[in-house]
Amino acid sequence: MEGIPARARVYAACAVLGTLLCTVPSLPGAPTPWWAVALLAALYAGGERIAGRRFAGTLHPVLLAGAFLLAPSAAALVPLPGALFSHVERRPVALRRVWRAAHASLAVWAAARAHGALGGRDAVAGSDLPYALVPAGAAVLVFCAALALLDGGMRALAEGLPPRRVCRGLFLRSLAPLAVHGLAGLMIAVLWRSPYGPVAALLVLFPTAVSWWVFAQYHRERAAHQATIRALVQAVDIKDGYTRGHSERVGQASVLIGRELGMDEGRIEMLRFAGILHDVGKLGVPTRLLRKDGPLTPEERRVIELHPEYGHEITRGISFLGEARSAILHHHERIDGKGYPYGLVGSQIPEPARVVAVADAFDAMTSTRSYSRARPVHVALEELRRCAGAQLDPRMVEALTHVITRDGWHPVVTAEEARPGVPSQSQAPDDRSGAHR
Repeated sequence: MEGIPARARVYAACAVLGTLLCTVPSLPGAPTPWWAVALLAALYAGGERIAGRRFAGTLHPVLLAGAFLLAPSAAALVPLPGALFSHVERRPVALRRVWRAAHASLAVWAAARAHGALGGRDAVAGSDLPYALVPAGAAVLVFCAALALLDGGMRALAEGLPPRRVCRGLFLRSLAPLAVHGLAGLMIAVLWRSPYGPVAALLVLFPTAVSWWVFAQYHRERAAHQATIRALVQAVDIKDGYTRGHSERVGQASVLIGRELGMDEGRIEMLRFAGILHDVGKLGVPTRLLRKDGPLTPEERRVIELHPEYGHEITRGISFLGEARSAILHHHERIDGKGYPYGLVGSQIPEPARVVAVADAFDAMTSTRSYSRARPVHVALEELRRCAGAQLDPRMVEALTHVITRDGWHPVVTAEEARPGVPSQSQAPDDRSGAHR
C-alpha cells in the first residue's frame, strides 16, 4: 500500500462498499440477462487488455452500451472483470485494480439509473430515434460527472490537490470524448435490440479501434515530446543544483495563470513547455557562475544575461514548442523596457513571456537559493503586486494572485528535493536586483 495515504485507502474502501450495494438488484425476482452481462463483460475485459498494450484509451462504448441495455445492478457488473484483471504498472497493484473496478462500476450504475429514469431502455428497445438520444445524453453526462467526482476525490486525497479544480478539469476534459463514446454505445444498444442482434452491434467497435490507433500515434508523439523536455530539464538541474525543481514549478505556475485567464488547452500546454524550458539556456553558462555564492560582477552578470538567447538557439529545431520559444527568449524583458535581451516594452513582449516572467519571479522568491532564503507565499504575492506595471504584467500578476489566494499554492516537489538535507521551497523575486539566475 506504499505511496497511498490512509485517507485515500478509506475512500477506496467506501467506493468498494458502494459498488457491492449497487450490484444488488433493486427489484428482487427481476430476471437478469446473464448472457448479455457475460458477453459485454468479456468484450470489455478483452478490449482493455488489447487497448492497454497496443492502443490507448478504454472501452467506454461497451460500458455505456451496458448502461443503455441493462438494469443498473446488472450494468454495474460489466466493468468488474476487465478492471480487476487489467494491466497496472504502479504499485500497489491490487489496490489500484480494486479502485479502478469500483469507480467504473459506480459510474456505469449511475449512468444506467439516469438512462432508465428517462425511459431510455424502452426507447432503445423500440429504436425510438431521435428521442433515444435524450436519455442517452443524460446518461453520458451523469457517467462523465461520476468519473470526474470519483477520480477527483481520489486525487485530492492522495495528492493534496484542490478538489473543485481537479473535478472540474477532469469533467471538462473528458466530456467531449465521452459524448462520442456515448453515441457509439447507443448505436451498439439499438443494433443489439434490432433484428440484426448482438453480432451486428459489435461491428460498431471497428471505428472505435481505428480512433484508438490514431490516438495511440498522438500519444506516442506526445511521449517523445515529454522525453525531449525531461532530458533538457535534467541537464539544467544537474548543472545548477540549487534550482532543482524550479523549472517544473515555473511550468506549474504558468499553467495556473493560463487557466485563470481562460486560455484554451493548447495554449496552456504551450505555457507549461515554456515554463519548464525557460532556463534551458543555462546550459551555455559556465557552471561556476551559476553556483557562485555572493554577488555577481557586472561582467559575470552580462554572461548570465545571455542565457535567454542561448535557450532560444538550443530549442530552435524543436518544432512542437511553437510560441514557447518566444517565452524562452523574452522571459527577462520588463514592462518598463529595462529588461533583456532586447529591452522590449509593454505589449511588445510576447504574452507567453509575460506569463512565464511572473511564474519565474514567484518561484524564485519562494525557493531557497545559494544567495537568498525562501519567502512566504503572502510576502511573495505582495512583492509581485509591487512590481506590477514596472517589471511585470499587472494582468498576469493579478491572475496568479487570484488563483493562489483561492486555491493555495501546491508546488511540485522533486525526488531530489524530498531528500533530507536538500533545500526545499517554502509556501510563494529575490532576483539579484532584477535578474533572476
